[in-house]
Amino acid sequence: MPASPPGEETTTLTLTLRALGRHGEALAETDDGKPVFVFGGIPGETVTAEVVATRRGYVAARVNDVSEPSPHRVEPACRYFGECTGCQWQHVAYERQLEMKREALADALHRIGGLDIEPLPTLPSPDTLGYRNHARFTVSKQGGRLGYVHKERRRHVEVEECLLMAPWINHALASLQGHAAETTQLSLRYGVHTGDYLLQPTFQDMDVPLASGQKHYQEVLLGHPFRISSPSFFQVNTRQAEQMAQLVMGELRLDGSQTVVDAYAGVATFAVLMADRARRVIAVEESKSAVADARVNIEGIPNVELRQARTEDVLSELAEGGVDAVLLDPPRAGCMPGTLDALLDVPPERVVYVSCDPETLARDLAILAAGPFRIEQVRPVDMFPQTYHVEAVATLVRDDERLAVLRGRQTLVLASSSPRRTEILGRLGLPFETEEPGVDEPDAAPGADPVEVARERAIEKARAVASRRSAGTVFGADTVVELDGVVLGKPHDDGDAVRMLRDLRGREHRVITAVALVDAATGETAEGYRASRVVMRDYTDEEIAAYVASGAPMDKAGAYGVQDEAFAPAAEVHGCYLNVVGLPVCETLKLAERFGLRRRLRLDGQWPALERCPACAGQVRPKPLSGRSKR
Repeated sequence: MPASPPGEETTTLTLTLRALGRHGEALAETDDGKPVFVFGGIPGETVTAEVVATRRGYVAARVNDVSEPSPHRVEPACRYFGECTGCQWQHVAYERQLEMKREALADALHRIGGLDIEPLPTLPSPDTLGYRNHARFTVSKQGGRLGYVHKERRRHVEVEECLLMAPWINHALASLQGHAAETTQLSLRYGVHTGDYLLQPTFQDMDVPLASGQKHYQEVLLGHPFRISSPSFFQVNTRQAEQMAQLVMGELRLDGSQTVVDAYAGVATFAVLMADRARRVIAVEESKSAVADARVNIEGIPNVELRQARTEDVLSELAEGGVDAVLLDPPRAGCMPGTLDALLDVPPERVVYVSCDPETLARDLAILAAGPFRIEQVRPVDMFPQTYHVEAVATLVRDDERLAVLRGRQTLVLASSSPRRTEILGRLGLPFETEEPGVDEPDAAPGADPVEVARERAIEKARAVASRRSAGTVFGADTVVELDGVVLGKPHDDGDAVRMLRDLRGREHRVITAVALVDAATGETAEGYRASRVVMRDYTDEEIAAYVASGAPMDKAGAYGVQDEAFAPAAEVHGCYLNVVGLPVCETLKLAERFGLRRRLRLDGQWPALERCPACAGQVRPKPLSGRSKR
């Protein structure tokens, strides 16, 4: 790899590379445990690496020498490899790149989605170099030279050619060198099958050798012409986009009789390609530029209807009108909650999900799979050879038996008469019933695991109520306090309450609340728990006596209520506050989602207790997802 710039001091490290980082670098650690992200390494290798940057949470380095190389190591084709950092894997044999992408997708599905799915082999790209039809070059301040910016050093790296680009783009790059000083960045887009191009921005300098400022260019995909405007998204690997389109249409199983929604339709690429295989195609897109292109692209295709709208705003209405299949091709941030809600409320027979981000795909698939969908397959697609980026196509089919089970779960029953848990569920606006489980809560055995104690009690309560019902979902919960490894439940009498409060005074302890859900019809369960740390203030014996005399401690684990304004026993709460009150909203709603419950929260006004836990607030009011673009 290229050496450091002359005059710079360098630090080198000898490292054993053990895994891959999230952005394609190999991962190691310094002697003091700080992560090192090593550009140009392969897991399993022993290397000498030069430190490129030292950040607060990590070290960035690049390989200088490999003492124990991987059998998958190859010589990078590009002379700029390691200098521009745009390619991460040119030093890895292509077959291994494909497997690494499959592994990265599998990891996200398991780690983020909790899904026991092994992806199919990665669909290889027809071209491993020269495939990109879109380039964004940075222009140097001196001399108008085109190139890229190093990811860590943030320095301009001039390039004479980029081996990822289509040959025409490299010819254009050579002709533009030294003639682009009037801008800081330029964009080139090229029609691989048409020879048409777009160069932005509009240059005023008459010496610029290429016409510029075009509003759009033309491309052909699988024999169909497409107009693409400068701001509109279009896949950067034309020949692989054609392979992926054929894969998608095959997974939709279209026979000419179906109504299909092309959600996040862009310039209507998939809608146009599906038109001769479906009875009706409804393309939904919110971007003005993409919709303008789509209107041109669907001209003369009578069975394609275009809606300018956000998918999350209109999918429910479309689904209720009768939809057989839905194609999802969202931006990197994945589907908005309203889109997933629409699919769960009115599930079509098939859903095909095209994703450019494994983690948001895993998140969304977990939500759909908790509903009435079965994941049939997930296939990684290599749209970006020589880089760590991976596209994926997931196929889901509606499971009608599962749908019937889920519809029977929607009645909620709280297996408790606790006023605190009743209030928390009530504040969420969830309709529910309450029923006392009638279960004894004996003292925990000495040395018992507090999490197990809470878990066993929660599931016992839920099962007791579920056994008396024919349908619905029963919530059970139990809270315990742990101090010095001893489990504190509810006090037996006033003396027991006084003892607990004295033991807790001025001390830190753990509060664990376990939550269990039971399907009364099938017996299926879901369980979870949340733990918080509480530091008690140094209250007086007189305060203890007054609190115990009020009768408030008798139904509370540890003999106190954190929310009691008069006693106010807690100085600090670390973690979920509502967990200490008796029902963690964050864990409860996460379990409900996993259980396929269609929650409709109607939280009115402010709820300060909810805001004290970011996870709880996030479950109730999910923040808008950002990043509306693909790579």
